[in-house]
Amino acid sequence: MALLHRSWRRWPPVVACHITHTPAWITAALRARVVGLLDADVYGPSIPRMMNLRGNPELTNSNLMRPLVNFGIVCMSMGFLVEEGAPVVWRGLMVMSAIERLLRQVDWGQLDYLVIDMPPGTGDVQLSISQNIPISGAIIVSTPQDIALLDAQRATEMFRKVNVPVLGIVQNMSVFQCPKCKYESHIFGADGARALAAKLALDVLGDIPLHLKIRETSDKGQPIVISHPDSSEAKAYLRLAAEVIKRLPTPCVSSG
Repeated sequence: MALLHRSWRRWPPVVACHITHTPAWITAALRARVVGLLDADVYGPSIPRMMNLRGNPELTNSNLMRPLVNFGIVCMSMGFLVEEGAPVVWRGLMVMSAIERLLRQVDWGQLDYLVIDMPPGTGDVQLSISQNIPISGAIIVSTPQDIALLDAQRATEMFRKVNVPVLGIVQNMSVFQCPKCKYESHIFGADGARALAAKLALDVLGDIPLHLKIRETSDKGQPIVISHPDSSEAKAYLRLAAEVIKRLPTPCVSSG
């Protein structure tokens, strides 16, 4: 399993869906593998919209929930269990119970990889997952902004304390290029995530630009690696996927 930790809430799991936002960066590079995506953001699930999935999971004869599937990715999210836009007003124990259900009471089948998109922070969700299931590695996603990098550093130290390997840092929204004049602007600062990676002795797994097409395609449930696979933005996710895969254990060959 690979954890994807976001240190800045306002860019929804786009990297997650493109590792998980369509688990694109992992999934597009793993066409021959069976990949699952767990949206562990109980309070603000966004994977259903980004993966263009709606509806309630069916139950198996064993009373397990069947994940929903799109783009070949097996997905489970709290967003399938509540109305879109409905608030989840729960305290810690209820959140931990929900995470346990999403992990243990789902018919995941035979997966090669399970990518877990986690919310920002170092609270109940992060600890519950990190301490109760085997994790191959965590990926820290952050903008270059100083405020976001503080959360990224806290997340890194938390994972280290619970003995979860940190595979590296992704610098998200690293640069904006004007579509008219092509001038590049570092709206959130330049190379802040790279500086933090050097400080924490971590690898930089990749840079993802701030681009209108990424936002538009994610909102439409057509991630850019699917809808515009030859674009430079999609290729940035694919390069990122390749870097992640190199750092993960090779899965056993799926049977059947």
